[in-house]
Amino acid sequence: MNSQPSIKRAQFENVSLSFDTPKGILRVVDDVSYDIHDGDFIAVIGPSGCGKTTMMSMLAGFQKPTTGEVLFDGHPVKGPGPERGVIFQEYGVFPWLTVKENISFGLKLKANHVPVKEQNQICEHYLALMGLSDFANSYPKHLSGGMRQRLAIARAYAVKPQFLLMDEPFGALDAQTRANMQNLLLKVLASEGKTVMLITHSVEEAIYLASRIVVVTARPARIKEIIDVPFAYPRDESLQERPEFGELRSHIRELVMSEYRAQQAQMRPASFSE
Repeated sequence: MNSQPSIKRAQFENVSLSFDTPKGILRVVDDVSYDIHDGDFIAVIGPSGCGKTTMMSMLAGFQKPTTGEVLFDGHPVKGPGPERGVIFQEYGVFPWLTVKENISFGLKLKANHVPVKEQNQICEHYLALMGLSDFANSYPKHLSGGMRQRLAIARAYAVKPQFLLMDEPFGALDAQTRANMQNLLLKVLASEGKTVMLITHSVEEAIYLASRIVVVTARPARIKEIIDVPFAYPRDESLQERPEFGELRSHIRELVMSEYRAQQAQMRPASFSE
C-alpha cells in the first residue's frame, strides 16, 4: 500500500443527501468533502445510522447525492462500475453456486469477461490465496462465516477492481475470526495492492487497517475529524499493544462517543422534522 498517495481516485465535493418523509426532510449526509488517493486505505467510522454506508453507496453508484458531486478518477459517478468492487457484511455470495463458481461468476459477465482458461487460472489463484482450495466444489452453506467472507473477498478481487468498497465486512464474525480476516486482508493488500474505503464501527479495526480515518458525526453525517494513522505497513497484531495505538484509540473513541451521545439526544419525537 502506498504510504504517500498523490493521485486522487475518489472525491466527495460538498456532498449532501436527503429524503422526503411524512415527517419532513430527512438529512442523511450534509456538505461532506474529502478526497481518497491512490493507495489509500480509508476507514469511515461513526455512530450507527449516521450515514456512513450512504456515503459508500454514493461512491459505489447505488445512490445519487441531492447536492454536490461524487467523483471517481475525475468523473461524476453515474452508477456502479467494474472498477469499484463492493463487499458487504452479509457475504454477498450466491448459495446455488459452488465456491469456484462464485469466484468465476464476475469473469463470465460482459464487463469483465475473460477466456475459460484464464478464468480457471484466476480462480485457482484466489482459491489458494484465501485458503479455499479444498472447498472449490463446496457450496457456501457448508462454509463457516469466516470462509464465506473470504469467498466474498475472492470474488470481488477476481474481477480486478481498482477500488474496494467494504461495508462492515467482518462485523458478523466472532473476535478470533475477525482478527484472522483483518490479517488476511492486510496480506492480500500488500501483495495485490488496492485503494480501499472501509465502513466500520470498530475503532481498533479502523486503526489497525487504515492509513486514514474519517470520523463522521451523528446524522446528518458531516466530517468531524480526518486522522492520519501514524503506523507504517506492514502491520501485525503487536501494533495493538503499543502505547501510541492505545492513545489514538482513546482519542477516536471519545470522538465517536460524543457523537453517539448527540445521536441519543436526536431520538425524540419528530427529531428529524424540518
